[in-house]
Order: sequence, then structure tokens, then C-alpha cells
Amino acid sequence: MITPTLRPITDTPVHFYIETYGCQMNVGDTEIVVSIMQDHGYSYTDDISKADIILINTCSVRDGAEQRVWGRLAEFASLRKRRPSLIVGVIGCMAERLRERLTEGDKGVDIVAGPDAYRSLPSLMEEVKNGGKGVNVLLSREETYADISPVRLDRNGVSAFVSIMRGCNNMCSYCVVPYTRGAERSRPADTIMAEVRDLFAKGYREVTLLGQNVNSYRHADTSFADLMRMTAEVSPLLRVRFATSHPKDLSDELLDVMASHPNICRAIHLPAQSGSDTMLERMNRKYTRAWYLERIDAIKRRMPDCAITTDLIAGFCGETQEEHEATLSLMRQVGYQFAYMFKYSEREGTKASRHMKDDIPDRLKTERLTQIINLQNELSLQSNKEDVGKSFEVLVEGASKRNPAELVGRTSQNKVCVWADTTHRPGDYVTVTVDDCTSATLLCHLT
Repeated sequence: MITPTLRPITDTPVHFYIETYGCQMNVGDTEIVVSIMQDHGYSYTDDISKADIILINTCSVRDGAEQRVWGRLAEFASLRKRRPSLIVGVIGCMAERLRERLTEGDKGVDIVAGPDAYRSLPSLMEEVKNGGKGVNVLLSREETYADISPVRLDRNGVSAFVSIMRGCNNMCSYCVVPYTRGAERSRPADTIMAEVRDLFAKGYREVTLLGQNVNSYRHADTSFADLMRMTAEVSPLLRVRFATSHPKDLSDELLDVMASHPNICRAIHLPAQSGSDTMLERMNRKYTRAWYLERIDAIKRRMPDCAITTDLIAGFCGETQEEHEATLSLMRQVGYQFAYMFKYSEREGTKASRHMKDDIPDRLKTERLTQIINLQNELSLQSNKEDVGKSFEVLVEGASKRNPAELVGRTSQNKVCVWADTTHRPGDYVTVTVDDCTSATLLCHLT
């Protein structure tokens, strides 16, 4: 294999391009990487044809995400035959998990950097320039990138992600995140608030506080509920969202803060994964169905208009038909507005991979997932039909991709609205009335 060369950053600009896969945390991490690279003289481009360096920010939570990355790496291997100087790197969770596979063979990449190693990317580039491989997958108990100002790559300038913590301590038996992102650690609250205030001053009108388990946030004497209150009080014009909550840590204090601040959005993502107690125990979720439903009741008592969304897994190890039916019944009982739904895919290194058997045939996983998806489509449509005739305050995000004479925005409940409008701009608040709906969209007119 021809060793790529890197032009000196003091000469012609070296352009780098990033593809991002996976969760919102990865989107936030990409913005951190762009900041680090630009601070060291590299130039970001969103045009892959102009790139001297291609980085893929990866996810390892499910096999499908990894397979998409392997497919892209095969494409880049062909590209490098035509452009021998091209550098290809894999960063993020997949880099942490599969270092050896990523660097070996004639299709091996040049750079592998785990989620806690982004500061080392410029030095890893130099290692490649000198004919070696740039590899750093060391996990950290301290790294939060708190001092780095992310470069916002969104085009509307309205909504931004703010990472408040990294890592996870929950050790769910199916999940690889604790192994790829390490233990929980929280950013100092003052750095978070400085970032939020700066975003608001620059015209952003919505922030989403991110963490693998935001409810666990704590730095010094500041709890997550405290942080949400502080963020909401930056301005009543700033919408505040958060993701993701673990049911066992969803506190009454947080719900009270949400209920007392109208600009904290009425939407909570509360992953259930399963509706069966025996399945939840095998998953090591640390709560029961009854506990979960009590948290749902606590939300609805304080905020009857709060939308609740979830994650669901079909076909986890040993899942019986009865356990599957319990998930369907939980969906009906809660009435989720939306759900992320997946077939279980075994992740090497997790407790499930070491001690359980992935014994549900793929055909049956697909059948059960289809039932879950079909039911959720019904629930989403039902929820949206209940909004027909109602009026909502919506934050304008931009023009509709289908019709430039229409605008798109979201309600506090995170429902997508579309309406005819040529007078307002992204960042404006407008009131719309719902005329009709699909399972995914509220069709509205300007009130």
C-alpha cells in the first residue's frame, strides 16, 4: 500500500471532510473535532471531492451502523487507488472497539482515534505524514472537551447540541457504550452555561443538552435539575431540550423544574427497551415495568401535554412471545408519540455476548420488529390526529425541502409542523393551527 503524504499545514491548505454516523453525541463530537482541526491549521470542507483527509465518525451501538461504515471504507479504498495521497481515518466508538481490524491489510485506514483522543488528531496526522499509522484509543476518566468551542456545522443557525457529560456507568447487558466511551464524567456547569449564553447571543434559539444519561449529570453541587433551571433562565426566548434520560434516574425535582419553566420543551425521551420485567432484568436495566409506568404517571401529572418517546429492542436474548407481547402492551399503555425501534444485534464484549445466547432467529426478530413498527405508526398517527384543530407555538427551522414556499418547525412536543409562509425566517416563533396530519407531520396554517 502506498503511504499517504500530508502537505505542510503552513503551505497549501489541507482540507478535511467528516462523515458522521450514529447518535446526537456523535454530531456534537464532530463539531469538537472540526474545532480542534481548524485550530491546528486544517480547513474543513463539506465537499468530499476537495478533501485531502476523510474522517468517519462512527457508532458501534448496532451492527447496521458498523456495516455502513465498512461499506464506505471499501469505497474509500478504491478512491485511494486514484488518489494515493488521500488520508482516511476512523474516529469514535467503532475506532475504540475495532482498532486492529481497522488498521490491518491493504484496506486498513491511516488514523484510528477513540472518543477521548480527539485532541491528539493533529499529532496523529503527523505520524501518518512520517509514514506510520496514527492510533490513539485510550479512554479517559477526565476528558470532557469543556474548554473547546465546537464549530457549528448546522445550516439553520437555530438549534445546537451542547454536550454536558460523557460516558456511561449503567452497564446494560446489550450495550457497548460503556466500553467505547468509558465511565461517566460531567463538565463544569460554568463552561456549559458559557457555551449556552454564547449560542443565544449568536442567534440560536434552541439548545439540546446531551449525554449518554443526562439525569446522572453532577458536577460539584450542581445536579441535572439545577443545570436545566440555569439553562432555561438564560432567556425565555431560548428553548431547552435534553437527551437521553434513563428511567431509573428521572427525578421528581427535574420534572418540577420542567413544569415551572415554559421554555423547557414538553418532550421527554425515556427509553424503555422492553415492557417485560424478566427481559428488563436480563438487560440489566435496573427498573421494573411498574417503576417505568410510575415515572410516566409522574410526567403526565405535572405536564399533561408532554410528549413521551422511547427506544425499543426486538428479539433480545431469550425473548419469549409473552415478553414481546408485554412490549406491545406497554406501547399501548403509554401511547408513545415516537420510538426508535431496532432488532437486537450482538455487540462483542458486552455482558450479553459473554453470558447469553443470541438465540432468536433473524426471521422472528424481523417479524416482531415489524409488529412494533406498525403499532408505533398507529400510535403516532393517533397522537397527531388529536392535535388537529389545536394551535401551537412553533420555532421556525427553515424552508421545507419539498416546497420552498412552506416553512418547517417544531412544537414544544418536538412534532414537525409544515405550513405555507414566505414572511418568517429561521429562529422566529410563530403560531400555527393544525389542519391535518400524517403519522410523522402536522400540516398547518399560520394563525
